[in-house]
Amino acid sequence: MDPPSLLVALVLGIVEGLTEFLPISSTGHLIVAGSLLGYTGEKAKVFEIVIQAGAILAICWEFRVRLLAVACGLFREPRANRFVLNLVIAFVPAAALGLLFGRIIKGFLFAPVPVAMAFVAGAFVILWAERRQRLNPQSVRIDDIDAMHWTDALKIGCAQAFALIPGTSRSGATIIGGMLFGLSRRAATEFSFFLAIPTLLAACIYETVKNRHLLSAADLPSFGVGFAAAFVSAFLCVRWLLRYVSHHDFTPFAWYRIAFGALILVTAWTGIVTWA
Repeated sequence: MDPPSLLVALVLGIVEGLTEFLPISSTGHLIVAGSLLGYTGEKAKVFEIVIQAGAILAICWEFRVRLLAVACGLFREPRANRFVLNLVIAFVPAAALGLLFGRIIKGFLFAPVPVAMAFVAGAFVILWAERRQRLNPQSVRIDDIDAMHWTDALKIGCAQAFALIPGTSRSGATIIGGMLFGLSRRAATEFSFFLAIPTLLAACIYETVKNRHLLSAADLPSFGVGFAAAFVSAFLCVRWLLRYVSHHDFTPFAWYRIAFGALILVTAWTGIVTWA
């Protein structure tokens, strides 16, 4: 269980950062990229947790002013209290189901072909959600996440639970779920960013503690490169996505998912690529 080479760590870190907050599944891309690069197994899963932490740090840095304001106003300001309560409520469904079924899901679905099938299925959900909001603009009732009720947070949390299936996309599930439940595209995107912090942080802590016996000092160089690459690429991606959703929809991501998933399925079926 050797650590990845610095080049492999750099590539996987960039893949994580660019895909974590887009509705295209970072886990799915890492599974496929790891298979192509020949880096799979238990140590690879630990590495993915490390670079995920880099992506989380990027979100924390981008929204540091808002997060600091919430921390200072907690227990004193209704706005801060409601914000934190909504995050906690939205976090619970995926966390509970992940603890119950995480091992089963990893045992059967963490492979390129199941991921590809989830890619394609998720794409059609995105196309449906975008068409629905385009034809019924009055369905948007929340333009700012501070206007969310706890029931809205619970619905988005239930949507996030679908992302336990690799290839679904945590960001895609929360953003599209938010849009279906009445949030504007930008509000759903911002809440997805904030919800990523407790969700991914809890997963990082849990997996690190559980797999601490796999870590060693020899991992530090490659893990550090992956972490830094994920941080920088995620930071740039988040900045870009916030501008993008102001004027565009997620339809291009749906077509990308279909093309990407179809490519994996065709290469697997024809035997061109032997997916690990």
